[in-house]
Amino acid sequence: MSTSTPLPSSQCRYLLDSLSEYVDGTLQESLCLEIERHLAECDNCRVVVDTLRRTVYLVQTLEQAQPTLPSDVRVRLFHKLQLDEFLEGDTVEGHNAEIAER
Repeated sequence: MSTSTPLPSSQCRYLLDSLSEYVDGTLQESLCLEIERHLAECDNCRVVVDTLRRTVYLVQTLEQAQPTLPSDVRVRLFHKLQLDEFLEGDTVEGHNAEIAER
């Protein structure tokens, strides 16, 4: 995606097709070198790659830092939001039985 071309070049489209593998480090070395040559000349693709890298980093960081929601709190929240069908393994009935026992 050169700054003077309004539509992505075939080189840019190729980069986009391989972007996840490139950022994950699973792309063949020869293809990585080809992409890096393209990135050296294409500001727009550099921005896309940088944005994806930052997004992946933030998601991984948040997943590690985020505490797990206790099961009973999760059930009550989903029930309050009327999302009971999205509860996996937790049951509203089990939660209601716990409340009745108290």
